[in-house]
Amino acid sequence: MSIGVIPDGLRDFRDVWEGFRLFDVTPVRGGDVARSFRAQTPDGAVFIKVLPDPVPGMFEHEALGLQALREHAPASLNVPRVLSSSRRGLVLEWVDEGERGSAVIEEEFGRGLAGLHGSSNEFFGGVSDDTRGVLGTVGLDERPCDRWSEFFAERRLVPLTEQAVAVGRLDPRARGLVERLAQRADELCGAVEPPALLHGDLWAGNRLVDVNGRNWLVDPAVFWGHREYDVAMMMLFGGFGSRAFAAYEEVAPLADGWKSRVRWYQLPPLLVHTIMFGGSYGNEALAAMGAYL
Repeated sequence: MSIGVIPDGLRDFRDVWEGFRLFDVTPVRGGDVARSFRAQTPDGAVFIKVLPDPVPGMFEHEALGLQALREHAPASLNVPRVLSSSRRGLVLEWVDEGERGSAVIEEEFGRGLAGLHGSSNEFFGGVSDDTRGVLGTVGLDERPCDRWSEFFAERRLVPLTEQAVAVGRLDPRARGLVERLAQRADELCGAVEPPALLHGDLWAGNRLVDVNGRNWLVDPAVFWGHREYDVAMMMLFGGFGSRAFAAYEEVAPLADGWKSRVRWYQLPPLLVHTIMFGGSYGNEALAAMGAYL
């Protein structure tokens, strides 16, 4: 059901928004992958994201991740409600964005993330029985592992490197480099810690601040992993204030030497960006690999 004009970019996705009375529908910024819209309904504004031919399980995985974050995140870290999900899109609670950057807001985010990472699990891997994950438009293997080093090497580094080489966007020499790195994963992954619930794609664009100064997490690629992975992703493209990191460590200090592992844990997102976009990301990934050999 709809009221008013539905834009061309959304009209063909009735399977996503069926049952919603939509009006005042406008395209909005929503990342590099999906088409995004803001729409008004009798019950308030909603956010709609759609994609004609998504990676299998893409939106289902995101919906499960949002639900997991809602269940485990502390009250200071908000997560939008999933109002509807389907193979080709999602309808979510709308968040009115405000100004970010104040020390108080950054500190609340850091403490909230530390609280989220305090959630634990028996294994490293996905948050559902479906062992497929997605980061951007790249499929991931999230079968569980007992050891983080095994998961990081065999579910992230090796397969992502292989995908990047296969699509012609990474120098084939990377295969040999990553094999050597995988053999040293126990050493390079740092201190052994219990599985933490991770956002999984925590760049600044996936953290919102609303008009009331509250922090929100959006567009996750959730899995159970090592918390340094999220912290490293925060540092990859910038956009988080220094007080966020300081407040995080006040609540949950990171293990000695964590800064030396930042580039190590940035390898998976660098490889995903290489697969998706090519360009300089492949050279960055190669340089990061070389730094640990």
